[in-house]
Amino acid sequence: MSLLKADDLSVRHPGGHELVRGLSFGVEPGARLGLVGESGSGKSLTALAVMGLLPAGMTAGGSVVLGGTQVVGASGRTLDQMRGRAASMVFQEPLTALDPLMRVGRQIAGPIRRRRGLRGGALRAAVMEALSEVRLPERVAEAYPHEISGGQRQRAAIAMALACEPELLIADEPTTALDVTVQAEVLALLDGLVAGRGMALLFISHDLAVVADVADRVVVLKEGSAVESGRTRDVVREPRHPYTRSLVDSAWALEGELDRLAP
Repeated sequence: MSLLKADDLSVRHPGGHELVRGLSFGVEPGARLGLVGESGSGKSLTALAVMGLLPAGMTAGGSVVLGGTQVVGASGRTLDQMRGRAASMVFQEPLTALDPLMRVGRQIAGPIRRRRGLRGGALRAAVMEALSEVRLPERVAEAYPHEISGGQRQRAAIAMALACEPELLIADEPTTALDVTVQAEVLALLDGLVAGRGMALLFISHDLAVVADVADRVVVLKEGSAVESGRTRDVVREPRHPYTRSLVDSAWALEGELDRLAP
């Protein structure tokens, strides 16, 4: 049984224009699916629709079943019960998830307390463990988000997402706002955490090369529709759609240029 199953998913703008149309995909427990496409392809809106977090005025159609819960048309209470337990999300900009006026440790403590019922010293120990798991020093617990680096903020956001022990982690362009060297570190961290916990992963990116490194299967989006899907290895080796082929060619061209410039 799929952990996440989307059937004929659509997302409409308040004016009625379809920004995502006829999208169907599934994620099995422990599997890794990548959504890849250029800016405006609908990949981030798809993630928000899956979590029931679409911006005000936008509406979802079709069906999204996540952890046994029908997301489309669900009440706020139902969605609150589903989020965290079934799925958690890591955003492109960590300040989307972090409260700028609250110390990082308190923000990580919140979902741990709700999920595990810990208090006092046990809760503090769990927060320190969560920080250690994402390779952050204990002093970060007492810092405000603006007092730490972008890479550290993203690690803290990952710790918050994982504190709920979700079955599925949704990572929406989690490294795009980071320096290149930090990107590699965060991707390696995510890969290890997902593997270590046996979680499923829905990874969203404009970069096919990155998706190829972390996802077993991929759905290629263009202008709100899926143009190709399949095993990542097969899609990269033998792309069928011209748009997918252009993504693959761009990834190979960049790698070739880096090889040429390397000493």
